[in-house]
Amino acid sequence: MLAETEISRLSDDMQAWRRDIHRHPELGFKEHRTAAKVAELLQSWGVAVEAEFGGTTAVIGTLRGTRGAGPTLGLRADMDALPMQEKGSAEYRSVHDNVFHGCGHDGHTAILLGVAKHLAAHRDFQGTVHFIFQPAEETLRGGSELIRLGLFDRYPCGEVYALHNNNCIPAGKVGVRSGAILSACDLFRIHIQGVGSHAAMPHKSIDPIVVGTALVQALQSVVSRNVDPLDTAVLSICQFHAGSAINVIADSAQLEGTLRTLSRQAQTVALERLRGICDGIAATYGCGVRFEHLLSSPPTINTEAETEVVRRAAAAVVGADKVVQAEPLMASEDFAFMLEQRPGSYFFLGHDGLTCHHPEFDFDDSSAATGAAVFVEIVRQRLG
Repeated sequence: MLAETEISRLSDDMQAWRRDIHRHPELGFKEHRTAAKVAELLQSWGVAVEAEFGGTTAVIGTLRGTRGAGPTLGLRADMDALPMQEKGSAEYRSVHDNVFHGCGHDGHTAILLGVAKHLAAHRDFQGTVHFIFQPAEETLRGGSELIRLGLFDRYPCGEVYALHNNNCIPAGKVGVRSGAILSACDLFRIHIQGVGSHAAMPHKSIDPIVVGTALVQALQSVVSRNVDPLDTAVLSICQFHAGSAINVIADSAQLEGTLRTLSRQAQTVALERLRGICDGIAATYGCGVRFEHLLSSPPTINTEAETEVVRRAAAAVVGADKVVQAEPLMASEDFAFMLEQRPGSYFFLGHDGLTCHHPEFDFDDSSAATGAAVFVEIVRQRLG
C-alpha cells in the first residue's frame, strides 16, 4: 500500500492535472490537448508512449518491471467530456461552451497518470503494465474502435482493469461486483410510414400517430412478458415526432428509444421481440414500419477471479470494512468491449458530490488517491 506521504504527493499532482483537464474539456475522438498532455507526462517519467494509436486520440503507455518478464496488465482510463453546458461555479470550470467533464473522466485520467508516475519511480515488479488512455467512452465507441484497430494484438494484456466514480457509494469506500455491473445499451429509431390526409377525412389516411401509439403500448410487453423476470431489462420510448399542423393527419412518424439489459440473453430476446412487434404492427395497420438499430454495446461483465483481485487490493488500501458489494447500474460503459476480449474487472470509486451528468457535477479530488492506490495495489499483487 502506498505510504501516506506518497498518497499526499500524488493527490496534489492529480488535482492539478485533473483541474487543468477539466478546464479544457474535449469531446470523443477530439481529445487532442488532453492526449498531448498525457503523452508528455508519461514520456517525462520514462514510460514508453504511443500517441495517436491507430490514428485516434488514444495514448498507450507501456512500463516494464525491472524483475524481468511476467504477466501483462492493462489499466484503462477514459478521457472524453460530454456535449453539455457546465453550470457549476468552480474557478477551473470549462472554457468551452457546451463541452463539460460532467462524468469524471478528467478524474479518471488524472488517477491513471498518478499510477503511471508512481510505478515509473517504483519498477521493482515482474511483468508489464499498459496504461490505456481511451477516447470516446461517452459515445460507447472508443473501446470497440481500439479493439478493431488491434489494441490487444499490439499490446497483449492478460487482464484489464478500470474504475469509475460513483456517488451511490460513500467517499472512502470501493464498490466491487462479480458478473454484470453495468448494462448493455441499445439505441434505436422506428420509422412509421403511413398515408396523410385532411383531419376531417381520417378514412383516407393511415394515421402514423395511431400506429405509433399502438406500437408504444405493444412494446411494454417486451420486458414484462418476454424477458426472464429474474433478469433485468428497461425499454423506454423517449421521443415521438409526428405532424406539423393542427388539422392535418401526418404521413409519417418517428419514435426513438433505448433498451438496457444486464445480460446478453436478455439483450438478444428483447431486440428480437422489438423487431417482431414492429413487423406485426406494420401488418396490422397496413403501413411501413422500419426498425433502425443505432448503437449497441454489451453489458459490462466482471470475471470472478479478477474481481477478487480488486477486492483484495481495495481491502489493502481502505480496509476490508470499506469494500462494499456494488449494486449493478443500468448505465453503460464501453470498457465492456474490452472485458469481452480479456478477463478483468471494473470497480466503483466512492465519492462525495452530485450524480454524473448533472450540469454542476465536479469530480471529488479527495477520492483520487484512493483510486490510484487501488490500481497500484492491483499491480503489486499481480506482478509481485
